[in-house]
Amino acid sequence: MTHQEAGERLLQDIEMLAEKITEIQYQRQPDLLERFGPIGKMRTKQDSQYSLSYLAESVLMKSPRLFTHYISWLKVLLAGYKVTADDLGTNLQLIKEALNEGFDDPHREFLLEYLEMGIDVTQQKEDQASFIHPSMPYGLEAYDYLQYLLDNKRKEAFDMIEEELDAGASIRDIYRYIFQPVQYEIGRLWQQGQISVGQEHFCTAATQSLISRLYFRWLTQPNQGKRLVAACVGNEQHEIGLRMLTDVFEMEGWDTYYLGANVPNESIVEAIKHHKCDVVAISVTMTYHIHLAKELIEHIRSDSGTANVKVMVGGYPFNIDNELWRTVGADGYAPGAEEAVAVAERLLTHPKSLDSVSKASE
Repeated sequence: MTHQEAGERLLQDIEMLAEKITEIQYQRQPDLLERFGPIGKMRTKQDSQYSLSYLAESVLMKSPRLFTHYISWLKVLLAGYKVTADDLGTNLQLIKEALNEGFDDPHREFLLEYLEMGIDVTQQKEDQASFIHPSMPYGLEAYDYLQYLLDNKRKEAFDMIEEELDAGASIRDIYRYIFQPVQYEIGRLWQQGQISVGQEHFCTAATQSLISRLYFRWLTQPNQGKRLVAACVGNEQHEIGLRMLTDVFEMEGWDTYYLGANVPNESIVEAIKHHKCDVVAISVTMTYHIHLAKELIEHIRSDSGTANVKVMVGGYPFNIDNELWRTVGADGYAPGAEEAVAVAERLLTHPKSLDSVSKASE
């Protein structure tokens, strides 16, 4: 038996296990109904499903860091809803009981090993610093931009960016030092319950709109003849990072074809062929979608017309585990748009040097 088989087995039983775990938790902790009402029970089941999904994906990819990082993140998120670390710990202990009852070794052994690491995390102290600091390049400007968005002042936000560009900042500086850290900070504020989902969506949409309004400033770069196809896996909704990455490649003179999300694997393969691309950039935001990236890469490799195209991956899960790109079968990985250009160039000039590609992205 392998980690792959254990993860796949768990994926099959997630719905049933989440239902069972939720019922038992509310029996053992009757105060939960008083604290959170009927909707709390529904959310407990949903959280259990997510925890099981992350556990399964972590085992599938042989990456315990994916699961422990998620539990660390979840603990902070739940605290904003008055769900304690002990409540979360109880939920994970019930998952442990369910796995002990419903799974045989060695499936159970793989799953419990990773689960125990997650249980340990619930007792650790979390210290999440802001992604924006005055000592950073454009740190003060990033903070001002964030405040404009949170105050629903899109015009002021745009005017501020225009002023920075007129004063000598480059578009790439704006992307790297303002837009990117602000997006991370918006995610952190939502996680901690300091802003709503609606605010998070508004801020992201405002930045996406602003990016579009800036195209006239740079969309005249000379073409070098290199081609990039960029896509998100599955139904990923967080596309702004990949959008900025594609723009940076355009600024470097690449022809880019941005496909976004919800594109079938076969259509991505056809796009690679049609555009005769040199490099494919695949973005994953949600950890439980990593297996979709692996499936997409396998699909690309299995077609004779795309078997030799270079594949680069990026996104939140790959930043958590810097070796994960190897597991999914990619040729390289980059933590951000600027690094991605260097990795892509290296893939084309040193196609067999995986170690050098890894170093270029660190």
